[in-house]
Amino acid sequence: MDAAGKKNGSAIFALPIDLFNNRGLIKSLAINDFKKRYAGSYLGIVWALAQPIVTVLMYWLVFDKIFGAKAQRLGEGLEVPYVLFLTAGLVPWFYFLEALMNGATSLLEYNYLVKKVVFKISILPLIKIIAAAFIHMFFVLLTLGMAAYYGYYPGVNTLWLLYYFACMFFLVLAISFVTSSVSVFFRDMIQIISIALQLGQWATPILWNIEIVPENYRIFLMINPVVYIVDGYRYAICGGDNIFFNLPYTIYFWVLSIAIFVLGAVIFKRTKPHFADVL
Repeated sequence: MDAAGKKNGSAIFALPIDLFNNRGLIKSLAINDFKKRYAGSYLGIVWALAQPIVTVLMYWLVFDKIFGAKAQRLGEGLEVPYVLFLTAGLVPWFYFLEALMNGATSLLEYNYLVKKVVFKISILPLIKIIAAAFIHMFFVLLTLGMAAYYGYYPGVNTLWLLYYFACMFFLVLAISFVTSSVSVFFRDMIQIISIALQLGQWATPILWNIEIVPENYRIFLMINPVVYIVDGYRYAICGGDNIFFNLPYTIYFWVLSIAIFVLGAVIFKRTKPHFADVL
């Protein structure tokens, strides 16, 4: 193996090792990051919990009570109210959106830590992603309560939420190592990500059902790895056959995610020495 190959290989393995070795610091900084968002406000963390509550109530009022939207089909013989179908899809998407944006700006926001020689800056994207997970957990519980209201009670299938959250967490982390590195040198990356996420919400079956697309064309939509996660959340919350058993799609998701992580590790390692100079 040549020198470049050895360097890339060390970057790939060094990154997860750094994250594991600094897990205590990561936990502490993630909690502090979450708390500081609402520091100085009278209600503090209540504002963080209010957003998912208001979101769910708004969709319930508009789609269920006003428009009376039709039930949506999930798999064979399973239909769920549209408001539950929509909310179950928004739960992972909101986390993906917030965690990805925060991860991309993590080095810029914590630039004072980047300039410290002894600080492991590789943990910064992870801190932002974990901080975003606190609201996500509350949103998941709220959606499970909504599902129970409509008669879709938690069961063994609900445990798949842990798997799909791990999928989403790993995917966001992998992308964040790429975007956070590039954003240091190319600030327009943040605006590009914002526009891409707006388009991505419509390209992902969140507001609409992938069942309406002819089966021959679904493969083009499923190139988007977030589809795997959104559908997984819906099946885990509402029950029914799980998309995990679509083995080819599962393999595709993990191969793509690992490839992005490897790319992110290499980019982060190679650009890291120049972060302090630019910031």
